[in-house]
Amino acid sequence: MKLEQIYTGCIAHAAYYLENEGEAAIFDPLREVQPYIDRAARSNATIKYVFLTHFHADFVSGHLDLAKKTGAKIVYGPTAKPAYDIISAADNQEFLVGQYKVRVIHTPGHTMESTTYLLIDEQGTEHGIITGDTLFIGDVGRPDLAQHVVADLTEEKLARHLYHSLRTKIMPLNDALIVYPNHGAGSACGKNMSKETTDTLGNQKAVNYALQPMSEDEFVKAILTGLTAPPAYFPKNVLMNIQGYESLDTVMERGHHALDADAFEAAANETQALVLDTRDADTFAKGFIPNSINIGLNGSFAQWVGEMIPDIKQEILLVTDTGNEEEAIIRLSRVGYDGAIGYLDGGFENWVKAGKAVDTTKRMTADAFAQSYRDQEVLLFDVRKKSEFDSEHVLGAINIPLNEINQHLAEFPKDKPFVLNCAGGYRSMLASSMLKQRGWDNFADVIGGFVEIKKTPVPKSDYVCPTTML
Repeated sequence: MKLEQIYTGCIAHAAYYLENEGEAAIFDPLREVQPYIDRAARSNATIKYVFLTHFHADFVSGHLDLAKKTGAKIVYGPTAKPAYDIISAADNQEFLVGQYKVRVIHTPGHTMESTTYLLIDEQGTEHGIITGDTLFIGDVGRPDLAQHVVADLTEEKLARHLYHSLRTKIMPLNDALIVYPNHGAGSACGKNMSKETTDTLGNQKAVNYALQPMSEDEFVKAILTGLTAPPAYFPKNVLMNIQGYESLDTVMERGHHALDADAFEAAANETQALVLDTRDADTFAKGFIPNSINIGLNGSFAQWVGEMIPDIKQEILLVTDTGNEEEAIIRLSRVGYDGAIGYLDGGFENWVKAGKAVDTTKRMTADAFAQSYRDQEVLLFDVRKKSEFDSEHVLGAINIPLNEINQHLAEFPKDKPFVLNCAGGYRSMLASSMLKQRGWDNFADVIGGFVEIKKTPVPKSDYVCPTTML
């Protein structure tokens, strides 16, 4: 079967391209649709359908642009009622892509409209299932997202739906089927996803905790235990996917607007735009535009934009490495941040050449931190997730996860120095830039974070694990 997984690692997302006899279908496309159009063109294929497994929460899907540009029909499973024209497929309805069949299997649980697509080749052989967020490799979709859009859809109700969907719709299928999920490790749509992005259904029945023999109540407890609060932007992306959104072409035209240093400064002063610097942490620390925040393109950019910028309609002015302007706008749009209004032409170097004000933030090596830790009391804030902190951390550190920093600003002193650390330095620089923006200047972050701290000669007894001293 001619099926290709198109994986985008920075948001742990998998779309799928299916093709047979000059016809193609795309499953769960990202916002930027030209790569799918180009892929079909290389095979002289016509994109006939755009299949959606559900209303996505972690990204804005590209189905509307793709349908408009190609004439493809948008297909959702039963119960989906968006504000645009679709084919609302019935359970077990089949669609032809060339001689391939795509069978609709309604699998509510992650959301009520969640649907799995069974792929059948021209010989009638069942090949695989595109599962969306119903079944991942090593996990299943979290059932607590829909209630943030529809209050009556509680996490327990959806977990019970998911239990029955898995056991009556998915698990009876052929063990040889290949499972093609929408996400891999790193996505916030599950809690235990594997780094692998495909597997056989038979192996998942053997190793996936959610597919083991258990009662409905036991399943609900297992699925709901350990869930953390979903990222704040998730409900906003769901609504965009339901209600519709601007074409990415419009977003790109508005954002891809080069501004010299004077025009950039004027725009920053005359609008409520946020200055977002997407360079790497080390480069940012050495010099940046005052009051800008740093979310580097070299990390989980889209997710941290969604976590740390509360208003999805926020106007944004971009500072990027030269040549990364378009990439930054696209990656903002993937999570619904369509408010880019321009970028600094020539990058930060041109800001400096123009004689504009520059700020810096302090960093320290792990060895310097270790020396300070031995010689004097150090106030250390660890901005990793609670699960990371609970696993292992510097003794005496205070855990304030990065996505909760705005709610805990009062805990950061202004009358004495402190240090920030995360795992590798990406999140601590984001935190540094936010604290600088809010008036703090008495701190440093650790270059390389906890990974580098662990390599220093600080006595092992200065680290703690919940169960075992390291």
